[in-house]
Amino acid sequence: MKRILGIDPGFRHTGYSVIESNGRAHRHIAGGVINVSALPPHQRLGAIFDGVLEVIEAHQPRETAVEEVFMAKNAASALKLGQARGAAICAAVKAGLPVHEYSAKFIKKAVTGGGAADKRQVQYMVCRLLGIAERGRSDESDALAAALCHAFVSHIRRPAAGPRAAEAVQ
Repeated sequence: MKRILGIDPGFRHTGYSVIESNGRAHRHIAGGVINVSALPPHQRLGAIFDGVLEVIEAHQPRETAVEEVFMAKNAASALKLGQARGAAICAAVKAGLPVHEYSAKFIKKAVTGGGAADKRQVQYMVCRLLGIAERGRSDESDALAAALCHAFVSHIRRPAAGPRAAEAVQ
């Protein structure tokens, strides 16, 4: 079983989850939200960095899955989201974890079967796949979806019958 940290970055709330998976069976280890909304904007990035490092230290994941930046409502929102992603990714890199990035559409398709799924559908499916009660915040559910997406993808890419099998999947 591989331990994966999923991150849904946000400038006010960064969702995180830790799962164990062998690609077919999955187990929820931990999850929550790093809430930095009460901090001044310039302090939020440090708090996200520290929060992600704390999660890594507490749960010892081996890999990280992060949602890529998408064009938000405006350029300023996209920039802030990118900064939050950067803080989270830097924490994972500092801890020595490989970072895998996936588009929101790809994550939704991997988890629900459709790239246009809404947040409620994603939340429902991650809870079903992990056999857990529904999460209260979509930030945590989105982090769970990123971790599950990586579990699925990394299982497919893993060589099953030598190097040629891995090449066929990529």
